[in-house]
Amino acid sequence: MPKKRVNEMGSLEKKHYSLEAKAFRSTIMGAIVLGLAALVIGLGIYTYTLVHQYITEAFNLSKSAAAILQKASDVEPLANEVVADYRALSDEERAQKRTDAYRKRFSSYTKREDYQMIRTILEDFANAVDIDDIYLAMYDRDTCSLIYIVDQDNDPETQVMPVEWDKVSEKEMEDFLASDGKDEVWSIQNTKDYGWLCTSGVPIQNDSGETVAFVLSDISLHNVAHGMRGFFWSYFVAIIGVVIIVGILMAKHMKKKLATPINQISVAAQNYVEDRRRGVKDVAHFASLDIRTGDEIENLSLIMDDMERELAEYEENLMRITAEKQRISTELSLATRIQADMLPNIYPAFPERPDFDIYASMDPAKEVGGDFYDFFLVDDDHLCIVMADVSGKGVPAALFMMASKIIIASNAKLGKSPAQILTDTNAAICSNNREEMFITVWLGILELSSGRLTAANAGHEYPVIRKPDGVFELIKDRHGFVIGGMNGIRYKEYELQLERGSRLFLYTDGVPEATDAQGRLFGTERMIDALNRDADASPKDILKQVRSAVDDFVEDAEQFDDLTMLCLEYMGSVQDGS
Repeated sequence: MPKKRVNEMGSLEKKHYSLEAKAFRSTIMGAIVLGLAALVIGLGIYTYTLVHQYITEAFNLSKSAAAILQKASDVEPLANEVVADYRALSDEERAQKRTDAYRKRFSSYTKREDYQMIRTILEDFANAVDIDDIYLAMYDRDTCSLIYIVDQDNDPETQVMPVEWDKVSEKEMEDFLASDGKDEVWSIQNTKDYGWLCTSGVPIQNDSGETVAFVLSDISLHNVAHGMRGFFWSYFVAIIGVVIIVGILMAKHMKKKLATPINQISVAAQNYVEDRRRGVKDVAHFASLDIRTGDEIENLSLIMDDMERELAEYEENLMRITAEKQRISTELSLATRIQADMLPNIYPAFPERPDFDIYASMDPAKEVGGDFYDFFLVDDDHLCIVMADVSGKGVPAALFMMASKIIIASNAKLGKSPAQILTDTNAAICSNNREEMFITVWLGILELSSGRLTAANAGHEYPVIRKPDGVFELIKDRHGFVIGGMNGIRYKEYELQLERGSRLFLYTDGVPEATDAQGRLFGTERMIDALNRDADASPKDILKQVRSAVDDFVEDAEQFDDLTMLCLEYMGSVQDGS
């Protein structure tokens, strides 16, 4: 694989690693492999055919010579005598073969009439056919040797004399001794004196059917090797020519059917990227290719065309959606500010009033929330305090919250009691509540001159009170049904007496139900503990320490609910000094 990426290569490198070049090299390599395989197979077939031809020729020659010898001469006496003389020799005497003394010892055989007749017949056959040697011999099982009886060869260098012998393999000997002269029997071996020889022959049998000798023919395989070399080079040159021609034709074909269409798709893709960077639109890069290869490449071009059109549509839709999301985000930001502005958010809230201090906060789970708090003076001696939680979250809860806040404030400013305020608010909401939303409310009216707190609870969390020099404790007041849940509900109220230094803490369920990553709730007990860490702190600092405790508990877990809190410190009436 190349070390560089394509866009880092020069023109020569790109050409070297191009599909056309790879296709040409692959075709050449494939053709060479197939050519070599064909060469090996062809060479094997050629060698087998030629060798088999030689074997058949030698076998037929030996068979013809054996037939004539059986008719023209009695081979058995000469063969038996030669074999008998061989067997009578000691190992030391046999080792003297092809020496002058050895040959002189058995030279009398060459003067015999039957020897001369056999040699003449064999010589006539050798001269008539292209064969290296034809001779009469016999195998000896005891010594695994071939004993020569008559040899027609006149060359003193290669001629063998009677009673001379050569060592043979046991397999060759057994194959020949088992032959009946009808089926071809042969042996190929690399001899020390004659090189590679192919020997074939037939037995000569006496009247009893016993084999007395063999007419054997030797053919040198030198001609076979010479013919193989000629065949190899001719075939090799032909293969090279075919490989080159096939490689060129296949490379052109691959270029037309593969490389060129892929390059067209690649160029179109590059142009597409460049046009997108320049902001050029409405250009059909892939539709104009018109690739008609009828295969996966054509399918790829069609897919790229579809992809280009779908990407254009997707980008258009994405731009429209992005613009819409931006508009919604802007509107939500505006809604967040509007909601925040609707709640009391300037502190100190009543700087001219020394008889009480109040502080509140709201952290919505989404851009806008459904929790709300409110506090306002109904008159100079009565402070209305509201803590509420709308069902649901987000924009619908925020809209319902604002409507509910206005209704509650309107009823409260008419001088109604807390129970009557909730009763009338419930009737107003239930009269037009198709979405079946509801709201939990704790509402109290504090008479500042006396510290008497009259309150009503519509399904909201319990308030928390701290008496002077005491600790924060839950006030488990009586709950009424939620606002908006059912028409005709009438709410009841109760009274609490606040003394100088008393504190009131109100909250929504987002505080005790704050959840950590393991799914554990913050809980009311942890909230009370957080309040009592510094029970004498100002209302603002009390809310900070509760929020800090919540944050330490939930850590990185997501906030699932609005978190709203309010704290009031009652300092008593200035007139009576209480």
